[in-house]
This record gives sequence, C-alpha cells and structure tokens, in this order.
Amino acid sequence: MNARTPTASSAVDTSIGNLQIRRVAGTLGGEVQNIQLTPDLPEQTIADLTRALVKYKVLFFRGQGHLDDASHQAFGARLGKTVAHPTVPAPSGTKIFELDASKGGGRADSWHTDVTFLDAFPKYSVLRGVVIPPYGGDTVWADTTAAYRNLPPQLKALADSLWALHSNDYDYGAERTQVDSSRLDHQTKVFTSAIYETEHPIVHVHPVSGERGLLLGHFVRRILGVTGNESARIFELLQNRVTRLENTVRWSWQQDDVAIWDNRSTQHFAINDYGDQPRIVRRVTVHGDPAVSIDGQHSRTIRRPEASSQETLDRLIATTA
Repeated sequence: MNARTPTASSAVDTSIGNLQIRRVAGTLGGEVQNIQLTPDLPEQTIADLTRALVKYKVLFFRGQGHLDDASHQAFGARLGKTVAHPTVPAPSGTKIFELDASKGGGRADSWHTDVTFLDAFPKYSVLRGVVIPPYGGDTVWADTTAAYRNLPPQLKALADSLWALHSNDYDYGAERTQVDSSRLDHQTKVFTSAIYETEHPIVHVHPVSGERGLLLGHFVRRILGVTGNESARIFELLQNRVTRLENTVRWSWQQDDVAIWDNRSTQHFAINDYGDQPRIVRRVTVHGDPAVSIDGQHSRTIRRPEASSQETLDRLIATTA
C-alpha cells in the first residue's frame, strides 16, 4: 500500500472552536485564516484565540486593514487590561507603543521579551503593521518553553536555581555592530528617562499551560550570585539555546498584518535589514502578572521611580496595578 500523500489542508488546525489555523513553523507560530479582528468579536472567539495563543505562542492575521488606532486598542482590551509603555510616551489619547524606523527608538533589533524590567510584565502584545517596506523588516519569534524543554538535565538543574536582574538601563549596544546617534539619544533620553529594575527567576512557570520557560533577553543586566564574567557566560549559554533556529518562526510582514504573541513564552527580534525605507508598527500591550519560579517565588521589584507628578503616578498605576 502506498503511503498517503499529505495535502495542504493537513497543515490547517481546526481543533480550537471555529478557528482555522495554518501552522507556520514546526515549534511555534500559526496563521489564523478567515477572521477579522474587531472589538465586537463574540466571547467564545476571544476565548478560542487565547487558547490558540497558549498552544501556538504567536498568531498571525493577514488583511486587517479595517483596524485603526482606536479599534486596535479596543480589540486589545478584549484580551485583558491594556497598558501604556512605562517610559515611552504614547500617541495622544492612546496607550499605543509606536515603533517608527525613522525615529531613534523604532528598530527593536535585539532578542527580548517585552518589558521584563517590570515585575508584572505583559502577557500579550498585539502588533499591527501600519507602514511595511516592500522588502526586509521581518520579525522572528523564539519559543522559550521549547528551549527549556530541550536543555540537558544538568543545564536544567542549573537554570532552575538562577535568578537575574532585568532593567531598561541595559547594555543597548551589546548586540549591535553600529548604533547611530539618534538611537543612542532616544535610549538615554526617552527609554531610560526613568529606571526600573526587577529580579526574575530564569526559569518560570507559565500560569496557563504549566510549561517551564527561560526568562531572558536583552533586558537582563546580570545573573545573581555569580561574578560578572560568569554571569555573561551563563547568559550566553542559555540565551543561545532560546534562539536556536529550530525554536523560531519568521514572519514576512505585509501591509495591515497583525501579530499577537504570548509574551510569557516567547522572545522576538525585528530584523534591521531594510535600510532607510519607512517601517511603522504599533503595539497594544496587555497587562500580565509577576513571573513565578518553580518553587513558587514571585518576581521582585528592586527599583522603580518615585511619582514626582500626577502623570508619573498615573503611569505607574497603569503599568503595575
């Protein structure tokens, strides 16, 4: 008997409600087909999308040109409480975080999990392609739970015991061969206008799936309890496990695409290969909870700015409540 020939439809998952999800890569990533993201989606569809996020880690949606800033933010609010970035000002009247390649802070070209310098870092990010270059500018996501799962037992035992200090005042130029003055200026005057520091377990437990994942990325300042040289070597060893190609999915953006990812189980990297072409993406961020270690300890805030004005106070409430 001849082996059955696989069909294109075998790559489409219909096991989660009415969703049709085309698997994009072997470990993570699914394209949800035939759906429009709106604030008016039924509760069951929202529940199905959150289930799919836990399974696929990152979901992609083509053809969402009906979304504007208001409906983008309103849709994000269906996934949970939306929060502004703690240091980067949002466009007027919104909580949106904009990445504009023509401006200093608009190229997120280093591996990271969003906003881990807060104890309660985001659980979801909803990113919309507003201006997409005709080539280049792909984004890559990595599965931090697969990275942990595939560690040899000896490395798991080491990672299980470690904590790290995360801060927005990190070594911005560490992974970049060239940093232009406008980007450095944005980093020092805007992104680090207020300094946050948090201690997270390097291995944390996903609150829904129960999977263990590696909580690392470029906001790590140092690993606690070891020397600076040892910290750098251990970080490199574990971080390289996260970004192995078999743990990643790469998305080639088209105009009006949307990507939603589970920030608790991924890192991502925006490839800076599009030169001076315009590229603008806007992100709505959904509030999360402190990480929990395998022995039940929670992330610890070490430093955050004191409220010196009502605006600062409101921002702190929005991002830590």
